[in-house]
Amino acid sequence: MMIEMKKIKLFIGIAAWLAVSTCCSTDPFADWGTETESGQPVLPDGTDTSDGGSGSFDGTGTLFDFEVVIDDTDMSGDDIDETIVADKDNENYDDFIENSEFSSTVEIAYSGTSAMVISNVEGVDISQDGAHVVVTSTVKKVEYILSGVTTDGSFKVYSDNKFKLTLNGVNIVNPSGAAINIQSGKRVFVVSPDGTENTLVDGSSYVLTDGEDMKGCFFSEGQLIFSGGGKLRVTGNYKHGICSDDYVRFRQGSRVTVVGAVKDGIHVNDAVVIGGGILNITATDDGIQCEKGPISVTGGRTTVITTGNAVYEDSDISSSSCINSGTTFAMTAGTVLLKSSGSAGKGLNCDGEIYLYGGTLRVVTTGKQYVYGRLDSSAKGIKSKSSLTIESGTIWVRATGGEGSEGIESRNVMTINGGDIAVYAYDDCLNASNNITINGGSVYCYSTGNDGVDSNGTLTITGGTVVASGTASPEDGFDCDQNTFKITGGTVLGIGGGTSTPTANSCTQRSVIYGGSGSAGQYIGIQSSDGTNLMTYMIPRTYQQMTLLFSSPQLENGSYTIYTGGSVTDGSSFYGLYTGAIYDGGTQAATFTANSMVTQIGSASGGGNPGGGGGPGGGPGGWGW
Repeated sequence: MMIEMKKIKLFIGIAAWLAVSTCCSTDPFADWGTETESGQPVLPDGTDTSDGGSGSFDGTGTLFDFEVVIDDTDMSGDDIDETIVADKDNENYDDFIENSEFSSTVEIAYSGTSAMVISNVEGVDISQDGAHVVVTSTVKKVEYILSGVTTDGSFKVYSDNKFKLTLNGVNIVNPSGAAINIQSGKRVFVVSPDGTENTLVDGSSYVLTDGEDMKGCFFSEGQLIFSGGGKLRVTGNYKHGICSDDYVRFRQGSRVTVVGAVKDGIHVNDAVVIGGGILNITATDDGIQCEKGPISVTGGRTTVITTGNAVYEDSDISSSSCINSGTTFAMTAGTVLLKSSGSAGKGLNCDGEIYLYGGTLRVVTTGKQYVYGRLDSSAKGIKSKSSLTIESGTIWVRATGGEGSEGIESRNVMTINGGDIAVYAYDDCLNASNNITINGGSVYCYSTGNDGVDSNGTLTITGGTVVASGTASPEDGFDCDQNTFKITGGTVLGIGGGTSTPTANSCTQRSVIYGGSGSAGQYIGIQSSDGTNLMTYMIPRTYQQMTLLFSSPQLENGSYTIYTGGSVTDGSSFYGLYTGAIYDGGTQAATFTANSMVTQIGSASGGGNPGGGGGPGGGPGGWGW
């Protein structure tokens, strides 16, 4: 069969190529609405739940208020052009209907509780019970064309060969089983011609056939390849909406909607490939679940909304996910929009690695923590039980369900090499078990109840722009416990009740840690002795005890002054961190000399590393490491 372990290499190879070809060249946050017409950042209402006091967060952009809703509007040419595989040796060759021929046609027209066979071919046996049609075929190159309306019918196929299934304006409701039931392990090309609208609805209970599997409204033992510009709407009242015991592929131009699935919207065994088109799913359990294989997105617009709450069963807690992969998830292009509102619900949930190489990914989770005895499970925006890598793309995550609601979590290593990432979470925005490494990109983290960036192992920053905002002590902007915190490049700003202290003998770029108090909307700036602005930042919330960490290639051995208050004109703001701005009118808060790799001034609160405790007041020099 086509998609085995080697398909993972294919997905990654495509991803790497697209990562190079789709890099952003314009400001990716230009439409996030973080400034008013006067150029000042907006401070909308937003209550901080920490002990640091109430305040407002910096930004009214879509990170803080965007919604995920089902969208069936045309993509207006925004979909990625699909390349038809013409090489017969390519493992995807057989998935393109252009490479197959279907010269025989069987037409079936439904009407009420009956069906008419308009045309048939030798080698295809058709039996009927009212509008319930059963096809048994032993011949190749057959196209089945379904049309008409039935309120008590179905279409079932036994076939030794691949075939084409054309849904030519058909509406099938089966009160006692699947609307379409493919009892064949062969490939099925499901085509909805342009301009057609097709509807499939199953019953809430099934009359089962001994020895046959039937787990969804549109069920197949084999591969399902969806194409065509018409619409297909599937309702899963019994279990799943679309189910394949093999894999499913959605091609450019396809328009598939799964509504009200009692279990999974799409449930497959081996793989899901979203190459384009519009895919909309609402489900109680998982939106898209692949039990044993990968999920790949290379184009299109996919919207998934799940509502199911966590449950305790089989000695464990299970919860719904918008996308749930049994192995890997890879995204190179397209748009994926996910919303989970159930308790402990996940946006993107993966048992293996997650690779984000491009496209737009937006995730919202609002569910609360689920507790059963000593077990608990919390909502997560993006969760990998292995490693997670971000190369490019725009990623927005909002996780607001309370305790344990983290934005992006990796149970192993998280690596960010590029992209535009913004996370607003109740708990940690970024969390990894072993290591977080940021080599590039633009990263913004705002936690309303915990750390901005939290590595349970080491933390390394070599490039990019990183702004991380944690709540009051003991929470940090950056937290890596007692482990190595290495900074060798990039613009780094962390603010919270405390911070992990960069490990001086591992760093090659200087850092300063300033401790004091701060009010929501107040500016804080660092200027060199010649008046050059190194940092201008708007404090996002009120801190009785504030610890600010700043590191930049511009922070060299020299004398500097920290100012608070004042005003800002011109420039641009990345969630309160200004570039190219004019900052003046501030009050001198401290001076220091950056003659060591890490300098601390004021009454800062240390997070993880030795030497991270508070130092003396803000006199010249402060403490250095």
